Amino acid sequence: MSKELEKIFEGVLRRLEQILPPPPPPTDWKASIALRWRKGARGQGWLQPVRHVHRMKLSDLQGIAAQIGKVEQNTRQFLDGRPANNVLLTGARGTGKSSIVKGLLNKYHNRGLRLIEVEKSDLLDLPYIVDCVAGRPERFIVFCDDLSFHGAEEGYIALKVALDGSISTTSENLLIYATSNRRHLMPEYMAENLETKYIGDEIHPGETVEEKISLSERFGLWVSFYPFDQDEYVQIVAHWLTSFNCSRKEIENSKDEALQWSLQRGSRSGRVAYQFARDWAGKHAKKK
Repeated sequence: MSKELEKIFEGVLRRLEQILPPPPPPTDWKASIALRWRKGARGQGWLQPVRHVHRMKLSDLQGIAAQIGKVEQNTRQFLDGRPANNVLLTGARGTGKSSIVKGLLNKYHNRGLRLIEVEKSDLLDLPYIVDCVAGRPERFIVFCDDLSFHGAEEGYIALKVALDGSISTTSENLLIYATSNRRHLMPEYMAENLETKYIGDEIHPGETVEEKISLSERFGLWVSFYPFDQDEYVQIVAHWLTSFNCSRKEIENSKDEALQWSLQRGSRSGRVAYQFARDWAGKHAKKK
């Protein structure tokens, strides 16, 4: 090859380097116990360490001991290298679904538990995420928060295949935990019930219903959450006010306001109780 052609090729390569995006940065596995899957402008993905991890404690989650027990047991099995399931946490909003996952990370990160947060729009990249963590000594939970679909979206299909439907499998050091306000991750309509067929004494759901169930049933463990009653709500408020250095008398005096707060918000969830406690303690409690 002549020197002139070499110079031309070198010039073309320099121009391409200016146009093409830089390679994604290498993952700093020691920088954090939690990571996010990020996408560049041209679709390149990488695992970005989370600098400020929410240090939720399982002991701060009130009224959901049974649900915590189920998810924690599954997570311990996973950390011990025993069989464990992908988990779907569904039900009432603000009852602690995502907080359980954060609390487990806080409790078990010293045993090698790590969290990877993935947005619904990035579920197509699950195979790449699996490749990134395969062979690592840590145990990874891919966390999809507030997940819902409105049809056979690309992310819906990708998640369905990743859970149970591909010729390949996920790495043995990775599970998927998802939270949703919808039990089957998709909206359900009255008209779909008209597709149900009755054959003798048996009920056969229509194809639309079967398709919607087909994703959620691929999660091996379902954990359901329910709205709190008034006594449970008041108890959660008292717990958070105690953590904000409020006295017993102050907590008792806050009860009526706490109930009014829940009426205004239209919910007696743990999230609403926490928000009220922050507001009330900020106005009345003594500074630590």
